[in-house]
Amino acid sequence: MSEHTERVKVALAGEYRIEREIGRGAAATVYLVHDLKHDRALALKVLRSAVSASLGTERFLREIRILAQLQHPHILPLYDSGEAGGALFYIMPCIEGQSLRERLNRTGRIPLEDALNITREVADGLHYAHAHDVVHRDIKPENILLAEDHALITDFGIARPIHATGGARLTDPGTSVGTPTYMSPEQACGDRELDGRSDIYSLGCVLFEMLVGSPPFHGGTTQALVAQHMTIEAPVIHGPELDVPPGIENAIHTALEKDPDRRFATAEEFAAALVLPERGKIERLLRAITPRSLRARGRREPPADNS
Repeated sequence: MSEHTERVKVALAGEYRIEREIGRGAAATVYLVHDLKHDRALALKVLRSAVSASLGTERFLREIRILAQLQHPHILPLYDSGEAGGALFYIMPCIEGQSLRERLNRTGRIPLEDALNITREVADGLHYAHAHDVVHRDIKPENILLAEDHALITDFGIARPIHATGGARLTDPGTSVGTPTYMSPEQACGDRELDGRSDIYSLGCVLFEMLVGSPPFHGGTTQALVAQHMTIEAPVIHGPELDVPPGIENAIHTALEKDPDRRFATAEEFAAALVLPERGKIERLLRAITPRSLRARGRREPPADNS
């Protein structure tokens, strides 16, 4: 355990007991902790010292305060946060399940219906976050948890609010947060005014990977990946083993438009486009069967008077 984490361990003594490391990424290390008061397992994320120094304590705590307000079935909630000797941390539920990355590593591809369900649930969570002026900036399979047949978005902890709070931006202008494989063109070129359509692009990349087995752009250096996102159209989804309806493929390519103005305006619109033709017909029929029409169908002609 690093000295950075040791400071957090001392600060949390009496409230949480660190059990073991359960994950490690470029920005943070994740530990399994025991909540002593409530006798439950939680996940502690300790930001790396370089990330902590870049964010700054005041800025981080202000940002976390905003993110703690996000309460949605498809967003992993934030339970606690703080600072200990310059080490920044936050605490989340410890979910029994797997990440979408782990499932893709095991299966390669994901069946169409499952992939669409996952994408719609993630889009639902993103639509809620965007409505609260928060953009995730790093949607990728590693940040999507699968638990009890549902998807949860995680790692909002270093997301950037879309708008200023209290008259000042909470992150440095042009700071690059994201993963090149899933990064939107405008994010890749350091656009300071990202909005929810950047997340829609990233989610389009994730859906493409779930269906095809690889992301639309991959391989080479980071610079090469960025160039592909900015200049090359997403590949057509084809192959004898790939049975993707044209409407679904069109929706994916709309999400992957280079120009944000040509994408779906909201994540909700993207989710609505991800309906299989058969299900769409059923939903239209159900909408047509209104209570009024049911009452009309239930009427009977009065019996004839034979007297």
